[in-house]
Amino acid sequence: MNATSNQKICDEIKKLDGVRFAGILNDRGKLIEGGMKQGFDTLSSKRDDEMLFMELVLRVKMRQEFDTQLGSVKFAMALRDKVLEMSFPLDKSVLFVVAESTASYAVMPKRILEIIQSQK
Repeated sequence: MNATSNQKICDEIKKLDGVRFAGILNDRGKLIEGGMKQGFDTLSSKRDDEMLFMELVLRVKMRQEFDTQLGSVKFAMALRDKVLEMSFPLDKSVLFVVAESTASYAVMPKRILEIIQSQK
């Protein structure tokens, strides 16, 4: 995917109710597209965000070690007290989405997958 389609993905996801953040991370965990939804503040420091992004990309890469046996990962999710975190592997990058903890964890990831597919 190119930068234009990555930005469109982030913009479309940020339109969804309850989404706080949608960003594309490169293979080193650096935010290369997207960011916080207007009107929302980050719940962590910039340094903590950088550490979270690096750890997330590493976790995605580790999951891909089992793609041959189990099939490719479409998304992974963590429900926390304050937020719902979702990661979606994209070619050589990762889409990271943070939503309110009350967001539907049955509907939200499926809708995001539809948005990703529409940009391919």
